[in-house]
Formats: sequence, structure tokens, C-alpha cells
Amino acid sequence: MEGENLIKDHGFVAAPLTFFVVVVFQLLSKRLDQLKKKGSKNTREAELRSEIKQLLREATGLSQPATFAQAAKLRRSAASKEKELAQYLEHHNKEINLSYDLYGKVLLASKVVVYIILVLWFWRTPIAIIAKQLVQPFGRLLSWGTGGHLTGHVMVGIIPWLILSTRVSKYVCRFVEF
Repeated sequence: MEGENLIKDHGFVAAPLTFFVVVVFQLLSKRLDQLKKKGSKNTREAELRSEIKQLLREATGLSQPATFAQAAKLRRSAASKEKELAQYLEHHNKEINLSYDLYGKVLLASKVVVYIILVLWFWRTPIAIIAKQLVQPFGRLLSWGTGGHLTGHVMVGIIPWLILSTRVSKYVCRFVEF
């Protein structure tokens, strides 16, 4: 009866709300990883690539012995544009990675803070009450950190619930497309 009162005090939304928070963090993390892998195309890169192609096309068109010097000059110009493109891409990629690393660190820090708040808030109180027959070999493990017992029921603690929610949300997020 004591455990049922604890659940009624926090309502039946504690477990689904905690699961929802964990899923949101997993989705944000997945989205950040996708954005980091995809990168971004910009006009400067496309412009340099088109200039290089145009210079090389013009250089191959000048295949006469009399225009050899002009073709060599165009090839050198294309090579310098390729170096400029490589430097630009290196700088641009470094800038983007620093930005995504910062977002990743902020996401991780906020996840840690929210998890600590949830653990402190629900410590010694059950998140859910489940029939003992449903979780027969894992009852003591799931009730870790709840502080009480009910006959015939297992009270699920916050830490096992966060671990379980994290595993399930990672599995669910594999099938979600952005």
C-alpha cells in the first residue's frame, strides 16, 4: 500500500516522462551525428570546383605544339586552384567540427545534469510497480534504489529505469529517419 501511495503522489507519468526525456536526448544525439557526417555544401566550394574543371577543359583543348605554353599555364592555374580548394576545405571542415563538438559537449552536459536531477528527484521512490511474475529473475535488480517492498510486486527504481530506457531508446532511434 505504501508503494501505491508513492506512485499516486507522483502520478503515473513518472516512467513515461522519464522515457520520453531519454528518447529526446537520443534523437538529438542522432541528429547531431547525422549533421556532422553529412556536412554542408557551400557556393565557394562549388565555385572553385567548377573553375578547376573549366581550366582543365581549356587546357586539354589546347593540344597543338604552338599552344603548349598556354596549356601548361592553364594546368598550373588549375593546380593552384586545387591547392586553394584543399586549404579552404581543411579550414571549413575544422570550423564545422569545432562547432559540432561544442554542440555535442553541451548535449552531453545537459544529459548528465538532467539524469542527476531525475536520480535525486526519484531516489527512494519507485518509478513504476510491476507484478513480480513479469520480472521474476530481475526483481531485486530493478528495485535497486527504491527503498521499499510490496508483496507480489516489484518497485522499479530510477537508475535501472534510466538504464533500461536508454537501451530501448537507442534501439528505437535506429528506425527513426530524419
